[in-house]
Amino acid sequence: MNFFISDAMAEGAAQTAQQGDPIMGLLLPIGLVVLFYFFLIRPQSKRAKEHRQMVDAISKGDEVVTSGGILGKVVDTKENFICIEISKDITVNVQRSMVSTLMPKGTIKDLK
Repeated sequence: MNFFISDAMAEGAAQTAQQGDPIMGLLLPIGLVVLFYFFLIRPQSKRAKEHRQMVDAISKGDEVVTSGGILGKVVDTKENFICIEISKDITVNVQRSMVSTLMPKGTIKDLK
């Protein structure tokens, strides 16, 4: 029954139908990049910006928790380090970037 259509012409027509529109082929990868940006990259950079602002705002007298879990009161601040008093007459020097949370005033008194 292949009197009217040669095999080569039939295969060429099938390949053309499978390829479709090239723009539709790029739609899925572009959509994935947009999803990654909004669900992974953007929130992470927002959190990093907030942490950087918090670390820059640390001043003498603030109560902080380090990433190691040490709670203390800031006694002295320098460019890259802060001095934290963790107990009476016991101070620790910690890098500013290692402060994870700025606690409300009076937190240390509530724990004693």
